[in-house]
Amino acid sequence: MIDKEQNGEDSEERKKITDRDLPLAFAQNRHSEAIEGINCITQTWRTKERMKTVSVALVLCLNVGVDPPDVIKTQPCARLECWIDPLSMSPQKALDAIGVNLQKQYERWQPRARYKQSLDPTAEDVKKLCTSLRKNAKEERVLFHYNGHGVPKPTVNGEIWVFNRSYTQYIPLSIYDLQKWMGAPSIYVYDCSNAGIIVESFKQFATQHETEKRNTPPSSPLFTNCIQLAACSADQVLPMNPDLPADLFTSCLTTPIRVALRWYVLQSTSKLVPKVNINLIDRIPGQITDRKTMLGELNWIFTAITDTIAWNTLPRDLFQKLFRQDLLVASLFRNFLLAERIMRSCDCTPISDPPLPPTFQHPMWQAWDLAVDLSLGQLYQIRECGEPFVHLPFFEEQLTAFEVWLKLGSEERSPPEQLPIVLQVLLSQVHRMRALELLGRFLDLGPWAVTLALSVGIFPYVLKLLQSSTKELRPLLVFIWAKILAVDNSCQGDLVRDNGHKYFLSVLQDPTISSQYRTQAAFVLACIVNEYPDGQEAALQGSLVSICLEQLSDPSPQLRQWVAICLGRLWDHYEKARWTGVRDNAHDKLYTLLQDPCAEVRAAAVYALGTFINSVPRRSEHANTIDHSIAMTLVNTLNGDMSNLVRKELVAAMQWVVLAFEHAFLNVAIQENLIQASQEYASPSGIKRIGSRDKIVRLMSPASSHANIDVVDSSERIKRVSSSSSINLLNHHGSFSSLPGSVYTKLWAGLCLLDTDPHPEVAKMSTMVTGYIRSQVTKSQLRDSGDGKYGSSVSLPPSPNNRPSYLAESPPTLHPQADLQKQRSNTLGYPGRKFHPNPISEEKEVRDYSKKVLVSTNFVVWSCKQFAQSVTKEFAFKDVESKTHYEKEWRFIRNESIRKEAAEDQRRAASSKLESQTFNTRCAAPPSIVQFHPYDQQIAVAGRDSFAIWDWGTGAKLSYCHCKSAKNATSQITALEWVNAFDVGLLMAGSNDGSVKIWRPNSTGSREPVLVSAWQAHNELVPPSKGRTSNDPVGLLLAWEQWTQAVISTGDTRVLRFWDAEKEMKAYDIPTGADCSVTCLDSTYSQSSDKEPVYPLKYDPYDDLDCLVMGCVATECDEVGTKTGLVAAGCSDGSVRIFDRRRNPAEARIKTWMEHNSPVLGVQMRDNTVISGSVSGDVRIYDIRRGSSVSSQQPVQSSRMTAFAIHRAADTYACAANQSVGVYNLNGNCINVIRFYEGFMGYRIGPVNCLAYHPHKVALAIGTADCSISVYCLDHRR
Repeated sequence: MIDKEQNGEDSEERKKITDRDLPLAFAQNRHSEAIEGINCITQTWRTKERMKTVSVALVLCLNVGVDPPDVIKTQPCARLECWIDPLSMSPQKALDAIGVNLQKQYERWQPRARYKQSLDPTAEDVKKLCTSLRKNAKEERVLFHYNGHGVPKPTVNGEIWVFNRSYTQYIPLSIYDLQKWMGAPSIYVYDCSNAGIIVESFKQFATQHETEKRNTPPSSPLFTNCIQLAACSADQVLPMNPDLPADLFTSCLTTPIRVALRWYVLQSTSKLVPKVNINLIDRIPGQITDRKTMLGELNWIFTAITDTIAWNTLPRDLFQKLFRQDLLVASLFRNFLLAERIMRSCDCTPISDPPLPPTFQHPMWQAWDLAVDLSLGQLYQIRECGEPFVHLPFFEEQLTAFEVWLKLGSEERSPPEQLPIVLQVLLSQVHRMRALELLGRFLDLGPWAVTLALSVGIFPYVLKLLQSSTKELRPLLVFIWAKILAVDNSCQGDLVRDNGHKYFLSVLQDPTISSQYRTQAAFVLACIVNEYPDGQEAALQGSLVSICLEQLSDPSPQLRQWVAICLGRLWDHYEKARWTGVRDNAHDKLYTLLQDPCAEVRAAAVYALGTFINSVPRRSEHANTIDHSIAMTLVNTLNGDMSNLVRKELVAAMQWVVLAFEHAFLNVAIQENLIQASQEYASPSGIKRIGSRDKIVRLMSPASSHANIDVVDSSERIKRVSSSSSINLLNHHGSFSSLPGSVYTKLWAGLCLLDTDPHPEVAKMSTMVTGYIRSQVTKSQLRDSGDGKYGSSVSLPPSPNNRPSYLAESPPTLHPQADLQKQRSNTLGYPGRKFHPNPISEEKEVRDYSKKVLVSTNFVVWSCKQFAQSVTKEFAFKDVESKTHYEKEWRFIRNESIRKEAAEDQRRAASSKLESQTFNTRCAAPPSIVQFHPYDQQIAVAGRDSFAIWDWGTGAKLSYCHCKSAKNATSQITALEWVNAFDVGLLMAGSNDGSVKIWRPNSTGSREPVLVSAWQAHNELVPPSKGRTSNDPVGLLLAWEQWTQAVISTGDTRVLRFWDAEKEMKAYDIPTGADCSVTCLDSTYSQSSDKEPVYPLKYDPYDDLDCLVMGCVATECDEVGTKTGLVAAGCSDGSVRIFDRRRNPAEARIKTWMEHNSPVLGVQMRDNTVISGSVSGDVRIYDIRRGSSVSSQQPVQSSRMTAFAIHRAADTYACAANQSVGVYNLNGNCINVIRFYEGFMGYRIGPVNCLAYHPHKVALAIGTADCSISVYCLDHRR
């Protein structure tokens, strides 16, 4: 035999389960946050009115050769007009050439506009020009450019100057008249001295115009919304620098690069650039529209810089109006920023209306100067030596700056200055990949980042990129579009219009792309088809149904979830898509997702099947067949689902069945009313009242085949008829498919079961659906009563068994037209009564799609929210520098410290007295259960249907909750378990109505805990038939295993039910094999974090040790991550039973000890031993490898033991009897007896209801019938 040492040290063979190994339960997003959509106020990024400047009036008053009388020019003086020297040719030719050049300069920015020149005009010429352009432009924008270099300055009365016919006089033209001729919307450019006077006069006249037109229709133009650009303020004259053009303002607006370079050369800093002069500037190679050339790249950089300056300086709404609404206006205002910089250097201050903040000293101008410097440095070598142009590093450097911001940026910081530049970089194939990656990282910061990017103008860029066939861009573009649509779903129309949906269809069906990006593509497609018929039609033609169905079996749960949601949105209110799904057998394929291990996937499948039912406007036999099958599958599969998220979707889906077959459900509700009426008739006359459960079974049975059903007469009958009939009927049949009667009866029973769901939101939704049907019945009865048709016949209704009833006919699942008609004619069976049918008819009339929705959920919009949230934040808990990580580490260190400190007390517990009372308080009701928190100094106490949490160190009451039951008004809490106790604990409470609820204590500083999850663990709890008396039932017992994420539930039932908390599904049932209740429960990993059990790291076939770890035989599969073990159950017949969950449920019971002769009060598994104590007062210790007990003790001799507790680690247990608690060691020796409370004149403790040991510390909690709770510890003073 190989020696064990050869395989490594013992520490390598076995490993303890530590806190860091334990998974968190009920900690997913669906548990920790509200199920609601994104809640962000998005700014209006999409311009309300896309405008276009369609007409341009070029009015030049130059009078070449004649200077105006009020302007004294310097010598030399600026002479160039539109880069033409007017003195170099005859005056008329110069005027014509200047007009042609000005038009060409404007055509660079708006080539499709209609241009009209008016050279040295009269007032009448201006009027004709303006009125004709306005007439042709209609409601579009008109530009009026005025050059007044040859006329006097504007007057303070709001007049500009033109000429008379003979050019002998200057004629004033009122701005008031000009406004009237131009109309609105308009933009004005004034290139003349004292131009600011015109701007002020314009505002006054605009107000006057609107005052005069108050009584006109609202569609009249608003002159106050017109835009004005003026070359200087009211008291300034134009610059006369001979090295700059005379129309410097116009040149800045129309030829910005040429002016900027010329101005740069004139600065002193340009001397550092060798061999560059003004003459060389005019010979820069390239075209302004070609970004690969020097001139084109400079223009590209200039556009990016001016856009950036504007976006970082202007308010968002003003930026949208001036820089995104009109291409020509945007160009003029970008160039206006340059004009401000250059003209301020010449002591001129350009004016705009609306006014802009000063931008001439913005830091981005330094970046522009650097770009110009680097370009001009190459100019001489390019022109004289023919060297190629080396592209500037501007965009690379700006992307680097943007990347630096992303590393440290957040919503609280100022937005990144480089964002507009990133959008410009998308135009470059060289930097596009990097720009998209950085843009995606920015959008991932949250909805605020998406809003900022949209406001800067990202949309047309990324929309255009969808036409790219580059595969490398696919993941980036899909990610970006998912972020955009998560915040603003209005983009769906643009995508369909540009065939963008085809891009995402190709991504979704491409198996080479990772599931993460295919999920995002599915989300984008789901947004495209969401309540948008054109999108649904386009996606259907793109074979979206078959593409989604192929992805249903993908390993990624997020992808499965979103293809299901995408299908649900596709055929929602769209019958053509539904029948395409029918041909592809879509509903059958979606059934597999109803058993998916991910709760979100199951909810998505229910949503898809619900909209599938809701997509039929006209009922047919085929449609009814499919919808009945879907509804029955949903109810049978998911009615007992552990996740309330799934059950809420189930109710929302079932409402469409109720609305589609409303008349049939009305009949079911009427039969319930008949049962209730017969009960009310029988009870007052002394006749034995027949339980409604028997009545409905008799009524719905086609024969007496169900007469032998064992009906338990419960005193806790629910007032609502549905609950006392359908629910209890369901309990005895096990599944809805086995219920007698029609499919509608079974569906109604399933809905009524949800009426009493433990989760209040599910119950409320279900009650609204069933309440709608009941209200329709009540309204019909009131109408009949008012008509005198519901008279005395109600006092003695005929027997339901003798009355012809549709429900008693046991119809087939499908309902032919004749059967439905027969159903209507024989609804009640009352003589002379006629039922008023609902307007909705299944067979003939078209159901209105706009029918009122009874209930709705936020599951889908909540699912959408994940795409709006940051992906990187999901991994924040892994950040070792985060606050969350430090808090978690502190808790782990604290837990380890508590366990080490408790180890010494555990060693002394077998011989030291437990008599130091450290906590005592009184509660509102006699405590039935107490449960210590393993690490926090807290104790949970349950009494009747409420629980409270106390700090047993300070005596403070931390939390209180009343667990009201919708099913049973007298329900009681019978089980408490701490979940995630090693981290931030949750409290699990089980009640005798079979429900389990998970609470988060003090989540917001309030004493009221928050409900995290709830489900119905058992519907069939019945009082014990022997052992305990019928008035002292066990209720529901729970065991929680943190390591396996399992909830084990049992009690007044005949099975051990295992629930997978990670999947939130029922795993399996193990029959107990006993015809009695389970009274106590323990399992291998029920306190794994507390006991720190060991488990084999690997199987050693040569290990001669008995590989029994915590009672679990180590096999080859018992490696790290194995989550199997044994379960010990004590029963009311005195038996202790051991179950191995690895075996087939029918064969799982591997050991039964029948040595107690009374109900077992407590059982605990400890390594290879099992300890149990019974009501008779005997305590037995078993070895799981032997058929009988190895030790038997009788600590309680002459009375019944009322409570029993065993310490998890110390060799001690406690027994309660006769108003006393005895503490014993495992050898049966009495350590001490607790009879009195501490304190002056301490009185005797009351009858003990419950006992509980602390999982680590040697502390004992005692709950007594006199509403008192005490905690006793070892006396450390001795």
